[in-house]
Amino acid sequence: MAWGQHSAASLAHFCQKLNRLKPLEDSSMETSLQRCLSTLDLTLLGVGGMVGSGLYVLTGTVAKNMAGPAVLLSFGVAAVASLLAALCYAEFGARVPRTGSAYLFTYVSMGEVWAFLIGWNVLLEYLIGGAAVARAWSGYLDAIFSHGIRNFTESQVGVWQVPFLAHYPDFLAAGILLLASAFVSCGVRVSSWLNHTFSAISLMVIIFIIILGFILARPHNWSAEEGGFAPFGFSGIMAGTATCFYAFVGFDVIAASSEEAQNPRRAVPMAIAISLGLAAGAYILVSTVLTLMVPWHSLDPDSALADAFYRRGYSWAGFIVAAGSICAMNTVLLSNLFSLPRIVYAMATDGLFFQVFARVHPRTQVPVVGILVFGVLMALLALLLDLEALVQFLSIGTLLAYTFVATSIIILRFQKVSPHSSPGPASPGPAAKKYDSFSDHIQLVGAVQTSISEPGQLRPALRPYLGFLDGCNPGAAVTWALSILVISAITLGCVLVFGDSALHLPRWGYILLLLISSVVFLLCLLVLGAHQQQQQQDTFQIPLVPLTPALSILLNICLMLKLSYLTWLRFSIWLLIGLAVYFGYGIWHSKANQQEPPELITTRYVVFSSSSLEETVQAVQPTSQPPAEEPGCME
Repeated sequence: MAWGQHSAASLAHFCQKLNRLKPLEDSSMETSLQRCLSTLDLTLLGVGGMVGSGLYVLTGTVAKNMAGPAVLLSFGVAAVASLLAALCYAEFGARVPRTGSAYLFTYVSMGEVWAFLIGWNVLLEYLIGGAAVARAWSGYLDAIFSHGIRNFTESQVGVWQVPFLAHYPDFLAAGILLLASAFVSCGVRVSSWLNHTFSAISLMVIIFIIILGFILARPHNWSAEEGGFAPFGFSGIMAGTATCFYAFVGFDVIAASSEEAQNPRRAVPMAIAISLGLAAGAYILVSTVLTLMVPWHSLDPDSALADAFYRRGYSWAGFIVAAGSICAMNTVLLSNLFSLPRIVYAMATDGLFFQVFARVHPRTQVPVVGILVFGVLMALLALLLDLEALVQFLSIGTLLAYTFVATSIIILRFQKVSPHSSPGPASPGPAAKKYDSFSDHIQLVGAVQTSISEPGQLRPALRPYLGFLDGCNPGAAVTWALSILVISAITLGCVLVFGDSALHLPRWGYILLLLISSVVFLLCLLVLGAHQQQQQQDTFQIPLVPLTPALSILLNICLMLKLSYLTWLRFSIWLLIGLAVYFGYGIWHSKANQQEPPELITTRYVVFSSSSLEETVQAVQPTSQPPAEEPGCME
């Protein structure tokens, strides 16, 4: 019996470690980094991160291989889905003005292990994003010199025929990444000045492309003789949308840089909204003129825009486009190399990643070790791997991060507001909050009844009609509704994406499953909407919660399901590697371990076994009695 109790206590303690939260109180304005970025700096950083990568890399690839002229719809749907996610990032970035982006947002709402996996996922996102853009950068420069660089390299090294590897090593792409890493390591001011310069040139070239492109437009290129507007149908548009998400990852750069913003509560939401609007307009207009200038099936996917002007007899314009694209991609490289080390810095500061990456250079005030190490890793990826495989791998990581951030918004809205006063008998102290999971927070909502409805409780106006929900344990209805919402979104996504033929269902079974999953999804939204939410007057908050983040979750899941099974397989392997790093290093070196009170270790287990509200409240209150032995010390 004693052995069984010891095992159960040890398992409960282990689960508590996996789901402990980072308190919002730890996310103050104090930082060892330099707060010097204005709203304009953040906006241009976001524009530079988005406009360039998708515009010059993906437009031709998606148009030729996935969507045809309907690529503009793919960019439009991707922009809408990104807007839903961007609103979530804007609220978190204003409320939690610390570096870490999706990793930090997940840590304060869902738990440590989920935060680490998202942070590990974001690392891959930035590594692949930088490597893919560097290869596209070298490809455009090669096009200016009539592919002389590629021909020389292939003649000296030979052509590789290995899956997932490039046809030849791209030394030029690796070199530009190493050079950009050196500039970023010089400090925020140098990075911002370079980004401003390249962004201004890029925007002028985009305006030039749109104006001259409409002058050279041929509506016949969208006719049925050339394959029509959507030759690959709705499925092709959605497949293109999943890939086009690569174009809109730039607003994540703004959230990752919030710790260096002068006024993050105001600057982050504004910068995200403005930069996303500018990027969406540029993608839609440029993809329109591209497919109107030349037939979509004859596009050169490696350098579509420059090649289109060359073929229309405007070689001088093609040269300007190629030069402008190089400037645009420089901004993307700077954005990736600017943000990636800061994500690593946030994880290392929390103890979940190797401490060497938490060091900040005393003069430049940047995490120089992370910049140099991950700059070299990015250069190796660009040197060896194939661009198309990289882009597919990137999309799934971005979509998963968006899904977790949207879920975190719902969780945070229904958590009880943390008191700013000192811990007392009715308010658990900061140490207790550090080890609370989301379910623990929800259980504690309403533990002390007040005349004012707390977040997570049923709205007073609805209690006469939905009294059965008020009879549940505090927060239980919210917890169950959110869990079922995610499950129903996955089911509904499978039904919408795969259809009745892929699921091997009869027609009536397909329709029934579609109706059931849709109704359950809507019911969960209604249950969540019937409960009280947090209201923050001094920071930006998303409108229409939980509808907005729920739609983001559903759309992100649908887009993830459109990706190939090989992408999922590679991504699963990456996550397994991440779990090995977390259980081998992160969980043992987490800063949360250093403030673990002995009385919390022993008394917190009451939360799992007790059904009464009084025992639950007692379980999180520090006792005045001497701490009992830890479960691991029991005989």
